[in-house]
Amino acid sequence: MSASTAAAAAYIVAALLFILSLAGLSRHETAKAGNAYGMAGMAIALVATIGLATRNSSGVGIALLVVAMVAGAAIGLWRAARVEMTGMPELIAILHSFVGLAAVLVGWNGYLSVEADAENQTEVAGNLLGIHSAEVVIGVFIGAVTFTGSIVAFLKLSARISSNPLVLPGKNALNLGALVAFAVLTVVFVVEPNLLVLSAVTLLALALGWHLVASIGGGDMPVVVSMLNSYSGWAAAASGFLLGNDLLIITGALVGSSGAYLSYIMCKAMNRSFISVIAGGFGIQGNVSDDRDYGEHTEISAEDTADLLREAASVVITPGYGMAVAQAQGAVAELTRKLRAKDIDVRFGIHPVAGRLPGHMNVLLAEARVPYDVVLEMDEINDDFARTSVVLVIGANDTVNPAATDDPGSPIAGMPVLKVWEAERVIVFKRSMSTGYAGVQNPLFFRENSRMLFGDARERVEDILRTL
Repeated sequence: MSASTAAAAAYIVAALLFILSLAGLSRHETAKAGNAYGMAGMAIALVATIGLATRNSSGVGIALLVVAMVAGAAIGLWRAARVEMTGMPELIAILHSFVGLAAVLVGWNGYLSVEADAENQTEVAGNLLGIHSAEVVIGVFIGAVTFTGSIVAFLKLSARISSNPLVLPGKNALNLGALVAFAVLTVVFVVEPNLLVLSAVTLLALALGWHLVASIGGGDMPVVVSMLNSYSGWAAAASGFLLGNDLLIITGALVGSSGAYLSYIMCKAMNRSFISVIAGGFGIQGNVSDDRDYGEHTEISAEDTADLLREAASVVITPGYGMAVAQAQGAVAELTRKLRAKDIDVRFGIHPVAGRLPGHMNVLLAEARVPYDVVLEMDEINDDFARTSVVLVIGANDTVNPAATDDPGSPIAGMPVLKVWEAERVIVFKRSMSTGYAGVQNPLFFRENSRMLFGDARERVEDILRTL
């Protein structure tokens, strides 16, 4: 069996494993197996690619390939060992940028190897040359948009730049104009491939990617991460067409389509338009000032919170990004076990965009070994709040904001939220009275049945545990 045939067979196996990985990651119980399938598929793909490359490369090429793999593996292991769970969103964003940059480099290499080389250009004549040129320009465009967009997302998520949306005059016209210009330049490049047009497409895409994500406010950042994941998949698929690599095409299509569908689901959960988010955030404008007087908030101590929990028949915990920052998931899991041991019904309510990454809270709770059967999605728990004794809001803000349902003028009006205020008592764990990531004040903090428990979430939960 030839090396190319063996590689093709290995690619089919790897693609099947990637599909099984996605299927496994769709449920808590099978997520670990899903990860294992994904790692196995990638290992097979790497071995097959290296084996194929060694048959067609010189000694220098093989040495460069080994150096690149060793360096990449070392950096990956180093970052994986050091990253905190709170740093996962920005880590994923920066990894997406690498995929985008790789697609740009593959596209440029394709141009330099064929269109810019008169000898090779004659070998790829007629319609095939036009198809190749289209693959080059589309791959470069998608990759460049992903590259700069992911860098801006990384900077926003890591608080290196403000999460406020950039609002340039006529920003939507700028985005549409960039897409029209790309379509025109693509036609020109296919008709007459040249360095100037490809350079213009690259610069246009880099600017568009930066503007798209810079225009999106903090409230939409979880969708942005998922959206960029989709972009990176399509960039990989474009590279697969250029390289003639079936596995890259399949994998890119899987990542691109699943990321797009996840973005759509999250937009529905936020009552946001998928198209508007992609086009640069038409809706929520982060950090909106609100000078209204909501009254006075009421504080509570950890000891009094423990007393309320002792008397409770049912407890619902709604976590948010603040739980991740405080690394309180372990203490929360211990609190859950202690309350359940006292025959108190304890469940978790998870908003689809809690945290800054899809599934962020689910991963934290799984890491702390909270039973899967008590971790419920928003739609599963929302009708039960009216029959709940105590709700513990641990680090959540925008996802439990009643302004979404009560205030038509609120920037988050219409966004589905966890209706925690319908419970008998609500205890909000926060460091201060500051607004959430979307920059919107939360009237929940000032309601009669709400109490504020200030301080580090992990320390406050541990105080409650000691009292219990």
